[in-house]
Amino acid sequence: MEKFLGPRKMKNLTLYIDIAFCVILLPVMALLFPVERWFHYFQWYVISVGVWLYAVYFMNRFVAVPALFKGHKSRWWGIAFILISLIVTYLITQIQLYVPKPNSLDNGIVRFFSSVTHHQQAVWALFVIVETYSFAVGLLTQTSELRSRRRELEAEREKAELELYKAQIKPHFMFNTLNSLYGLFLTGNEMALASLEKFISMMRYIHTSSMKDTVPLADEVDYIRQFVELQSLRLNEMTHVDLNIDVEDPSLMVPPMLLVTFVENCFKHGVSPVETSDIRISLSEKSGKLIFTTYNKTFPVKRIGEHLGIENCKKRLGLLYAGHHDLMIDDDGNFFNVKLIIDLTEI
Repeated sequence: MEKFLGPRKMKNLTLYIDIAFCVILLPVMALLFPVERWFHYFQWYVISVGVWLYAVYFMNRFVAVPALFKGHKSRWWGIAFILISLIVTYLITQIQLYVPKPNSLDNGIVRFFSSVTHHQQAVWALFVIVETYSFAVGLLTQTSELRSRRRELEAEREKAELELYKAQIKPHFMFNTLNSLYGLFLTGNEMALASLEKFISMMRYIHTSSMKDTVPLADEVDYIRQFVELQSLRLNEMTHVDLNIDVEDPSLMVPPMLLVTFVENCFKHGVSPVETSDIRISLSEKSGKLIFTTYNKTFPVKRIGEHLGIENCKKRLGLLYAGHHDLMIDDDGNFFNVKLIIDLTEI
């Protein structure tokens, strides 16, 4: 049931169940016994029993059952209350309202418990109903709360993991881009200052986006364009870069710094100063379905933390788009192909 109902709806449901039991079910069950006759002769007794039964119900719901779900000491308090309620109920039933007639064979009916009066049977029957019902509703409520807390803890854990992955990615981008800028200034490239401005703009985006869970797709696309332009400045004629972007709804929200991980991988492993190579990057979005692909030739250059960015990206995708994304990576040692499909309408 909790799978389909949120915490607030579940709380409202248990409230309706409490009202239905206290206002309808318990009074109807009591009327199955000759309560009107007892009330006429023993008004104080009927009122006392009614107050006690309602007290047992609410004490079970809000004290005994919750205590059973807590620590060891609290659990003993819950058990103690159950035992006390049994003892008090027993004492109530020992109050003699009248002396029962001896066992007889009148009308062919034999009373096996001739010493137990009708009012004692009624009190015990209603007590068992109250105990059973209150425990059932209390268990339902506590189970719902436990599941809700478990989901909250899982959400906090996932959020902490996402923040960790984002924190790991930011230095990764910064150091690689600084290295490219260093090369431009070292060689006296005329585009060095323009590249520095792009770098500052990119760092500003990294800083602002790191404080958000999602950003407009348009912002992420602009960042990818700036990144490709900045990286392309340090390339010679041996490398050709093809960037193709076709976005239908740029206002769609996506996690920041997610797709660019694969873009950076193209420039990290797909560039050679002496061999020709192609880098192809494509991003399209239509009707909320995002398709992102990259293609590059790979050159055997080992670097520290070579697979850190992609592994972090896989984990982020698993946390954010579980069941709503498809990531295919083909690496045969010569070419590296990535195809990522995300259904943004399902999130």
